[in-house]
Amino acid sequence: MAHHRRIHWLPIALVVSLLGGLVSCHPARSTPGRVLSATRTPTATRTARPVPPTLSSTRPWTPTPRSAEATHGPPPSPTATPNFAMRLWQEGQVRGANVYQRRVYPELDGTTFYGPGPFGPPYTQADLDALAAQGANWVVLSVMGPYTVTPPYRPDEQALEHLARWVDRAWRAGLFVSLAIRAGPGRSEFSILREGVGDWFGPEYLHEEVWTDPRARRAWAAMWRLIAQRFRGHPAVIGYELMVEPNANDIVGVDDPQAFQRRYQGTGYDWNAWYPELIAAIRSVDPDTPILVSPLGYASPRWLAVLHPHPDPHVVYSVHLYAPHAYTHQGPDEHLPYPGWVEDDTGERRWLDATYFQAEARALQAFRARVRRPVVVTETGLVRWAPGAAAFMQDRLRALETYGLPYAIWLWPASWPPLRTPDGDHAFNFLLGPDPNHFTPTPNALWQTYQSFWARNRLRPPTPQP
Repeated sequence: MAHHRRIHWLPIALVVSLLGGLVSCHPARSTPGRVLSATRTPTATRTARPVPPTLSSTRPWTPTPRSAEATHGPPPSPTATPNFAMRLWQEGQVRGANVYQRRVYPELDGTTFYGPGPFGPPYTQADLDALAAQGANWVVLSVMGPYTVTPPYRPDEQALEHLARWVDRAWRAGLFVSLAIRAGPGRSEFSILREGVGDWFGPEYLHEEVWTDPRARRAWAAMWRLIAQRFRGHPAVIGYELMVEPNANDIVGVDDPQAFQRRYQGTGYDWNAWYPELIAAIRSVDPDTPILVSPLGYASPRWLAVLHPHPDPHVVYSVHLYAPHAYTHQGPDEHLPYPGWVEDDTGERRWLDATYFQAEARALQAFRARVRRPVVVTETGLVRWAPGAAAFMQDRLRALETYGLPYAIWLWPASWPPLRTPDGDHAFNFLLGPDPNHFTPTPNALWQTYQSFWARNRLRPPTPQP
């Protein structure tokens, strides 16, 4: 029989005292993709939610849009069946957050900022337990892959064992896990952070050979075969994300999806030309675990237009939602309000309100209906000081809920003390409140908004046996 962990909802004021120093986010120099990092309404003391009965075995791929306030129907019960994880994605039964780690470079990071290494920032079991206590039931482990970045490409056993420990810790916390690989053969973490080259890191750290070197691509496939061998059948693992924020288009300087595809189709820069090889490598050892595929453009929904669907029945398509960046990434002195006028990501000035997110969600639903596979938002969020941030995220998440689209907030912070400083990257650390000069957890509307949406979760992985 499956075991369901009951969620005990805590008032935010109490959680503040329990979390103590839980404050962080990537420093600006560790920003994922073109985003910084990310990590909502009112909540009172909540009692544990009962586990509903088992869901019927079928549901159409194109659900009828439902009220944003409507609760989900009864979820499936965890079993060993291969379709369970896919149904979590299809039914929108997971809502959670990202945690982020990369390799520590003492010459860049110092000896304390990201911890002693080799990977940082340090997270603890208590950090993951605290995320689950907020109601989240899913964590995206956004991490480096267990393979060397430079040739000769070979497995990194230290990174693999580190990842295995984190998967088990998330499981003990009662969280489903998707593994999202940021760096691997021929692609360093600094590719996602490439706008910082020459600023806080030198060009010698920037590795992007995976787009030009077939050996690196073969090694990336071998890395995924290794990961799948290790984690296939793990009760908490519900997905493998092939590459966090594929960005070949940015490397060659083409922002138009159709123009890029015409110019680079069939080359190493063409993600369509070789992501199927990664799926084949995984399927050679793991026939069932869902595989998450993001488009180019740093996983922008705009680039779904040129992403070729894959016939594997257990593929899920993942995107990142940060648009409009002018609002979500505004500086603390810009004071761009929501709702309000803003420059969107195409450079046009427009009125930003709930209708923007309704159109956004409809477009994702249309893609889902066309390819007949689930679509998931593996990153979304905004800077904590954005005026109207709570209303912005409430409208965005409500629109996603209308179509049952799962989502993960960027970022759930580590409790590593050096990150709780003015020099740390605290921009997306929603625990800290809207004051950019405040560095301790404080009850706030954005935190409450996230918690209220996580409260909709009903399902957790089977409880680990002692």
